[in-house]
Amino acid sequence: MKHQVCLRAWCALLLAVALWPVAAGAAPTAKPNILVILADDLGYGDVQCNNPQRGKIATPCMDKLAREGMRFTDGHSSSGVCSPSRYALLTGRYHWRTRLQSGIVGVFEGPLLAPDRMTIGTLAKQQGYATACIGKWHLGRDWPIPEDKRELFRRPRGKDDEGKLAAGQVEAWRDVFSKPIPGGPTARGFDEYFGTDVPNWPPYCFIENDRTVGIPSEFLPRQLLKNHMASMPGPAVKDWKLEPILPALGDRAVAFIEKQTKAQQPFLLYLPLTAPHEPLAVNDEWRGKSGLITYADFVMETDAVIGRVLAALEKSGAAANTLVLFTSDNGKAAYTGAAELEKLGHFSSGPLRGYKASVWEGGHRVPFMVRWPGVVQPGSVCRQLVHQADVIATLADLWGTKLPENAGEDSFSFMSLLKGADQPVRENAVSCAAAGIPGLRKGPWKLILAPDLQKKTKVQLYNLDDDIGETKNLAAEKPELVAEMMGLMEQLIVQGRSTPGAKQKNDVTVIRYPRAEPAAAPKRKAKKQN
Repeated sequence: MKHQVCLRAWCALLLAVALWPVAAGAAPTAKPNILVILADDLGYGDVQCNNPQRGKIATPCMDKLAREGMRFTDGHSSSGVCSPSRYALLTGRYHWRTRLQSGIVGVFEGPLLAPDRMTIGTLAKQQGYATACIGKWHLGRDWPIPEDKRELFRRPRGKDDEGKLAAGQVEAWRDVFSKPIPGGPTARGFDEYFGTDVPNWPPYCFIENDRTVGIPSEFLPRQLLKNHMASMPGPAVKDWKLEPILPALGDRAVAFIEKQTKAQQPFLLYLPLTAPHEPLAVNDEWRGKSGLITYADFVMETDAVIGRVLAALEKSGAAANTLVLFTSDNGKAAYTGAAELEKLGHFSSGPLRGYKASVWEGGHRVPFMVRWPGVVQPGSVCRQLVHQADVIATLADLWGTKLPENAGEDSFSFMSLLKGADQPVRENAVSCAAAGIPGLRKGPWKLILAPDLQKKTKVQLYNLDDDIGETKNLAAEKPELVAEMMGLMEQLIVQGRSTPGAKQKNDVTVIRYPRAEPAAAPKRKAKKQN
């Protein structure tokens, strides 16, 4: 009898220990799932918890994620636009080491990611993870389009205001879109893919793995090229609609989480959402909900989709052992109603200067938060400098593995910050404007390698601790610091890396800034950047 009592007591103790929450700072025993959610064109100040005084858009799901995890106030993307930031997040390498010295990957352009370049997907697969990319890719593919037929894929022929098809156009589309499209996510570390390659560009259809879902057979209707919807004409599947895109990504993410939880295999899900970037295709349930403008409604719908995916994690039982990282590829676009929002009291960049495409903080200082139950202290705030390039080194640290010399060249693990430390993990960082102008951080100092016409300085220098709005250019007062930081930038270029290790080659000769502009350079109308 005495032994039975002791046995029952021992079993009760074991059960209590098993059910007791893991203390903050102690890693879970099983390999954690990884969920990386990347919003598109979501400004730092569009998230309510980042901008409580001057933010008017309700974002309850993002705010809840911050309350349950760690919110970073000094997190950055590699660029003020889309493709370069995605490259750096996936590879841990600055985009300006590639052919993409400025701008974005063009429509039907080839892959920016080299076939042998390690990504977070590649690394996760080496650890036995199932990997998926669901959403917007925008890093190029090996589109099987013959050079002599490329014009048939770019725009209607002749003076065709109604999008009538030229001779041989549908046949050319059918020939190409009935083939596999290599060089995309499933060739760069992900077991599966579903999404729209670029939602406001052709082809207007979903892509699953390396095939289009359906064969485009008509031009996108002209009415869908207005009011911040699609950006250019091109081939579309019959009856293509823009509003279902975002909900479909949520559906697929939920299904993947449920499938992998049942399979009891750890997973890495990279979820690059298409919103709140154009097309501003708000579904009826969310129209007018913000009381502001369409963009604000779309932010709220985006927030709800994020909430739905996080709820699926909870329902599946996977949330307790899942590291969730949420961020945005760059700041909010000025051309989708920034000025109108400011008049209504909402500032998408919060206290920051500038918007998307800019080298100013509003272009690349982005929402950045991590939830990891049992490791990250709920409701914590970190003010240390971090960069999206740091994701791959942090995952390598988590898995106790070392990155090869030719991988993650600009990636620093922020695992110590997740565990509560408050010491810098990187001494410097580079984030660029869409035009390629670099902004170099060194502690609180930021050097912009472009002239200041008012101050008559060749470069600009700001102390972000004292001047987060970048209003006081101190370059003239601190020439020695300017020289030191310019030397540092040159070192980062020449070494081919910013992390310790063997010197690496850049893919191209890196452009040096500031650049001298041609005296009679013609002015061109600014184009919208993805």
